[in-house]
Amino acid sequence: MTQQLLNKKLDQLQKQVDTIRNICILAHVDHGKTTLADSLVAANGIISARMAGKLRYMDSRKDEQERGITMKSSAIALYYPCQEKEYIINLMDSPGHVDFSSEVCTAVRLCDGAIVVVDVVEGVQPQTKVVLQQAWEQGIKPLLVINKMDRLIVEMKLEPKDAYFHIKQVLEQVNAVMGELFTTRIFSSQENKHTDDTQPKEFKDGDVYDWSSGLEDADDSHLYFEPALGNVVFASAYDGWAFSIDTFINMYSKKLNMSEQVLRKTLWGDFYILAKEKKIMKGANAKNKKPLFVQLVLDNIWSMYQTTLVDKDKDKLEKMTNSLGLKIAPRDLRTTDFKALLTAVMSAWLPIADPILSMVCTILPSPRDIGEERSKMLMCPQTAKFESLHEKTQALLSSFVACSAEETAPKIVFVSKMIPVSKSQLPINRAKVFTDEELRARRDAARERHQERLLQGPSSGIEGAVQLTEQQIEDTAKEEESKNEIEFIAFARVFSGVIKPGDELFVLGPKYNPNLSGEALETGEFPEDCHAAKAIVSNVYMLLGRDLETLEAGFAGNVIGISGLSEQVLKSATLSSSPWVPPFVELVHSTYPILRVAVEPMRSSDMRALARGLQLLNQADAHVEVLVSEVGEHLLVTAGEVHLQRCILDLQESYAKCEITVSEPIVPFRETIVPVPETDMVNEAIEADSKPKDENEEDMNDESVETPNKQCSFKVRALPLPKGLTDLLQDSHLILKAVGEKSDLSVKAKTDLEEIREKMITVLTENASDALNLEMIDNIISFGPKRCGPNVFINQVPELNINSIWEGQMTRGISDKRIEYVSSLVNGFQLATLNGPICEEPMMGVAFVLEEWTLLDEGDSGWGPLSGQIVSAVKDACRKSFQKQPQRLMTAMYTCDILVKAEVLGRLYGVISRRHGQIVKEDLVEGSSTFTVTAHLPVVESFDFSNEIRKQTSGLAMPQLVFTHWEVLDIDPFWIPTTEEEITHFGEKADSENPARKYMNVIKKRKGLKIDEKIVEFAEKQRTLTKSK
Repeated sequence: MTQQLLNKKLDQLQKQVDTIRNICILAHVDHGKTTLADSLVAANGIISARMAGKLRYMDSRKDEQERGITMKSSAIALYYPCQEKEYIINLMDSPGHVDFSSEVCTAVRLCDGAIVVVDVVEGVQPQTKVVLQQAWEQGIKPLLVINKMDRLIVEMKLEPKDAYFHIKQVLEQVNAVMGELFTTRIFSSQENKHTDDTQPKEFKDGDVYDWSSGLEDADDSHLYFEPALGNVVFASAYDGWAFSIDTFINMYSKKLNMSEQVLRKTLWGDFYILAKEKKIMKGANAKNKKPLFVQLVLDNIWSMYQTTLVDKDKDKLEKMTNSLGLKIAPRDLRTTDFKALLTAVMSAWLPIADPILSMVCTILPSPRDIGEERSKMLMCPQTAKFESLHEKTQALLSSFVACSAEETAPKIVFVSKMIPVSKSQLPINRAKVFTDEELRARRDAARERHQERLLQGPSSGIEGAVQLTEQQIEDTAKEEESKNEIEFIAFARVFSGVIKPGDELFVLGPKYNPNLSGEALETGEFPEDCHAAKAIVSNVYMLLGRDLETLEAGFAGNVIGISGLSEQVLKSATLSSSPWVPPFVELVHSTYPILRVAVEPMRSSDMRALARGLQLLNQADAHVEVLVSEVGEHLLVTAGEVHLQRCILDLQESYAKCEITVSEPIVPFRETIVPVPETDMVNEAIEADSKPKDENEEDMNDESVETPNKQCSFKVRALPLPKGLTDLLQDSHLILKAVGEKSDLSVKAKTDLEEIREKMITVLTENASDALNLEMIDNIISFGPKRCGPNVFINQVPELNINSIWEGQMTRGISDKRIEYVSSLVNGFQLATLNGPICEEPMMGVAFVLEEWTLLDEGDSGWGPLSGQIVSAVKDACRKSFQKQPQRLMTAMYTCDILVKAEVLGRLYGVISRRHGQIVKEDLVEGSSTFTVTAHLPVVESFDFSNEIRKQTSGLAMPQLVFTHWEVLDIDPFWIPTTEEEITHFGEKADSENPARKYMNVIKKRKGLKIDEKIVEFAEKQRTLTKSK
């Protein structure tokens, strides 16, 4: 089928929702996603089957080809006939590198199913767990492809029976991850169920309380990957072959004269066959017999590899291909490259596309089977309840679930990201392909013109020339430039209705609320801060990997490209014909952008080009953050080093098109306080001050501050929070954010907030503290910074009736004059926690206790509004009380998962220790000489880590860095040796031994703050007066 006919066929199939399948390929890095995608693309004749795995068709960027990793998710529409039906499969290839996991989120949101690829040798890796969890959370159905089966034969040299047990172990690993996800969901649903039962039940004599978790009754039969269920495929994408259980069932059912049902149940498992009686028996392992899967499947594949790659016996191979009825091209049989010969034979015997695409068509759901539960999950966030939405919004649920492709259905589209495309690649600017008739007509016209010129006689050759005006020359130049410009295409899925060029739609931002703005938008008014706009669709495209094909319309259930939205959509948005459609729930990324750099142009004249380039980059990359600092620097925040390199390359070559200077990476730190240490820097016990404390003497840990007009005074104390409490507040970020924004909380969100309070009490009970008590938890009036951070502000002032964060934002008493200044009090706390006193970095794990607050009727005049003075005074009080405690810096930490060969393990440990890393765990991958090493590495020490690892280990180690936590640097940044032992051990200055001081000075220097360090102004060579002999 030619490409034009194929595109027409795909265009026709888009209207039939039941035959559409939207799938993405998910895996850990280098597990074979793009090679598998190449093989599936080759099945449609778009690329040659010989080039599958080498061309990497879905990797269209130059740096993707050079590095050999996928950096962005891309989609292609494939045609596949299955069981007398024709299907359109929208296939999305996604990255496996942890730096680009945001691209996985954008792909998963648009899909109904996923193909999870696992390397059979490496097994389940960290990113495999992450992508399985993303698929689970989005409610999409996964299928399993166990890839790189050839490595068991060629690399590990396992016997078929050993290989079978190894494959079984890998399958159990994947199912263990799925079981863990299932168990977590059941437990959480049971907790919600118990909390909903507000009325206590009466128990009579003999009654037994039901302690069951609900796990026993839950149905998990549909959950696991089982070859007998047809949701597992075994493949070698590089060698071009794959099979499922059904592939061999069709082969052997006639040969063994057995029913397909019997073979489907017994081909995988502890069964063996009695050859003479042709009976299948159970207990192969106990009787030391070959399992049926080994005997009928693996033995034959191993034999094919042995004959081709080891024995290189072409005569025997020819007999084997004849017995299987395979047609191998003569040029393949004549080749001296036995690897190419093997690929040709195996792909003819077990073609890779058939088992995978038929599994996709038969098992995965169509867009019409989205289900009500997933629809509600997409329409309504967890912190709100679906019933709280407007009636007209709730009425749209039926259209959403039906996925109707009728003209009358409401138009609902979700844009997951914006794809930058060069205008020269758009179909309108592409060179036109002429038909045979058009070519014949053009040829005849050219001959006629040639005959006319011959009849007119010789000429100077300039008679027919036309002189272009300056305006025409300018327009031509502009046209050439515009072809090199970038246009953004929305990567979107139509959930309901039909999208056509010229349609005017509402563009709804993530903060749009139909309850507040729906009626106004319906009348044509756009209130301020309604987070909605209108846009006209320019064109609708079918996504074909590296190419686009213009469509007359995009129908419900399809993944399409839409142009004309670049002015209204930044990263993601919801498009709708009705203002009552709620915006889709925001994408939750599995990684946090931690690495930031400052960028500026080499030439100051390019400043405007850089600003424009950063805007384009921000729109093109779903996970990058572009900020402008207080001092006017342009900051670029990325997920990791590889992500940063890609962003800088895009800026220079595509978006800004100018030379750029990039600063050293800026790594965020946190400031905290710790309990008073019991030992000094040389592990000597610190003697407590034995002097008795006077009752009237003020506590040295309290800080008293008054406003400049002396009308208001405060006493504040800083206390360290236990680590468990800090971690809990960080994990509860979304709930605390909803509370801080004073949004209407759902019953679940209120339950979650109450759970946070109970967990805080539990943590505080387990970590008994003299300073913090349980009563203080009930008196928390704010979290910070940004009202959702891991610091707390506690009210301990007698007779000051302020509602705690658990009771809501309204205050109880109105007679107290201090009540009206509570917001100023909280704002001062927010500012203090946002910029700490060590080096202006945010605080973490600190509790500020307000112990006294006095307010006089009048104060000195000339100092401005009292509210502003209170903000400033509280901020100073918090910072000074912080400095009275043992101060520490906290550094961001990567968890580093490394696959490394045993022979270079020592060199790997050397690299990690040089960078102040710490080995957490090491495991030997069973049946190989490969270790999986897990280490913690400071982000600030991680730059160029991957390159150094590869150099030191000769490419035998592959690191994956993921930001996971913060760790306290256990040394005071202002510490200097004081005791005799410390001076003897560290010297008088000890600057070189204090990493916290080094980091602090680097941060201060970058921020332009005062640094307490000596600089040698006039360096002279030392003169030695006496020479020691």
